[in-house]
Amino acid sequence: MQRIWRFHPYDVEIAARLAAECGISPVIARLLSLRGVDSPVSVSRFLNAKLTDLRAPSELPGLSQAVEQIWSAIASGHEIVVHGDYDADGMTATAIVYLCLKRIGGAVSYFLPNRMDEGYGLHPDTVTRLAERGKRLIITVDCGIGSLEAACVARRLGVHLVVTDHHQYGDQLPDVDAIVHPALPGTAYPFHGLCGAGVAFKLAWALCQKASGGSKVSESLRDFLVQALGLAAMGTVADVVPLVDENRIIVRNGLRSLATSKLVGVRRLLESAKLAEKRCLTSEDVAFTLAPRLNAAGRLGQAQLGVELLTTEDADRAGALADYIQQLNGNRETIERSITLAAGKHAKEVHATNDPALVLAMPGWHPGVIGIVAGKLAERHHKPVVMIALDQMGERPGIGSARSPNGVNLHLALQNCRQFLISGGGHAAAAGLKIDERQVAAFRAAFCEAVAEQSGRLDTTAALVIDAEAPLGQLNLAAVEQMELLAPFGNGNHRPLLCATAVEIAEPPKALGSGSRHLSLKLSQHGATMRAVAFGQFEHWMESLAQCTEPIDIAFRPVINEFRGFKKVEMHLVDWRPQHTTVGAPHFLQPAPATAF
Repeated sequence: MQRIWRFHPYDVEIAARLAAECGISPVIARLLSLRGVDSPVSVSRFLNAKLTDLRAPSELPGLSQAVEQIWSAIASGHEIVVHGDYDADGMTATAIVYLCLKRIGGAVSYFLPNRMDEGYGLHPDTVTRLAERGKRLIITVDCGIGSLEAACVARRLGVHLVVTDHHQYGDQLPDVDAIVHPALPGTAYPFHGLCGAGVAFKLAWALCQKASGGSKVSESLRDFLVQALGLAAMGTVADVVPLVDENRIIVRNGLRSLATSKLVGVRRLLESAKLAEKRCLTSEDVAFTLAPRLNAAGRLGQAQLGVELLTTEDADRAGALADYIQQLNGNRETIERSITLAAGKHAKEVHATNDPALVLAMPGWHPGVIGIVAGKLAERHHKPVVMIALDQMGERPGIGSARSPNGVNLHLALQNCRQFLISGGGHAAAAGLKIDERQVAAFRAAFCEAVAEQSGRLDTTAALVIDAEAPLGQLNLAAVEQMELLAPFGNGNHRPLLCATAVEIAEPPKALGSGSRHLSLKLSQHGATMRAVAFGQFEHWMESLAQCTEPIDIAFRPVINEFRGFKKVEMHLVDWRPQHTTVGAPHFLQPAPATAF
């Protein structure tokens, strides 16, 4: 899928004013202005991301009521259970609240549903089982806002229920003792982007204040909150919420905490991921190394072990859990590659090249992994993809995961096809469904029609938005270290995307990493040479790059690679094309500036 390259428009006057008034380089001023940071006050807040800029927990809607309900349960000696979710956000949120309640004297345990057997959310049967085990208070984290039936069961059984969540709610809220949610109806909290772990951190902070008798927490609980901030950073990055406002503060400061964590399970997790010796962790370390390990446990039905790893005080147990989760992640990668290969072949059998979407269904696909594959195929083909894991025995409904990369609203598309589904719903960019195998062909046709109807009203062009053109010779260590001031990078604050033209391939590409999924090569321009790495592109780019004998244009993200104390600038190659493709058919929708830096 060839993508159009667009230059991100920016206001030259604003960038110049920021550089002058804030004493920052023109490069940083331009990149900040592109992110909507356009005043000295906002520049200071963005670059410094101080913990003191976090809003007081009491401002979060519903939090004061939740604290009183939880404190009453602790005082009464009631058994409390923290009910989480099986992804990394849900695991870290569960760990935060569980560890907090233990430290302030609560009789607490935790429960996470099995992804395959129970699915997402708080279920009525779960409430009944927990009530039978003597639990008198259930605190949900990263779920519960849509659990209307479960809330009714809890009320009937006399079980108190506190919901903490961040997901979209429906027309009706659950009938519970307290709801903590940044976008609660009738409230005006200014930032709705907190994830489950972010909400959980605010709850833990408020409980520590309550235990300390004021807004200033005791030294021991302050030390705990520093550790909890590291967990909240993991959950925030893993849940791909925008890294702006409070999320930026949580992640910037939480990464520092994570690197020096006193939680024995976190230390073992860092060691297994070969990150323990790294002085400064990045959001990319979490997104591509730590979060996939925790998510692998949840995807393969072992989410409880992920929470146990994050909360255990037994070093031996932590080591065994970290090793096992490392093994689960390896299994997940193997399963993912197998499904991706099968899905590629299946797509050619059931779809034409110009179909507006892909609906792929096979028996034996792992329902916990199909979402990852759907996301990768959606990005590769730049169209919505539905992956359906069919039951090998044909006795249970197929389970599907859908991803959309181009603005098509999956929730609406599934609603248009609901007559073919047992159930289905979700968000605009990600959704899930259940379907009878006999309805797959009819659903495929209806879904493609629904997507085509939406696409006719949208600009679904595959495009890269370039921040600036940058000659390779200008990307020295000092320049890229300036860009690192904008970290942490992620959703809502992507690492700067640059381009360079008329670049020569100095050394041919070669395979990189286990399974030869990545490739590396050396590129040069006007005497400057730099190593480039293209993750996951060996299959798609290796042959064409190896055969290319002419200059190329490249889109890339500059990074600093540190090895044994030595730093050097490298690039993550995002896209490329032979330079001659610009002749007669420009791939820039806006002209590149004469000089970027």
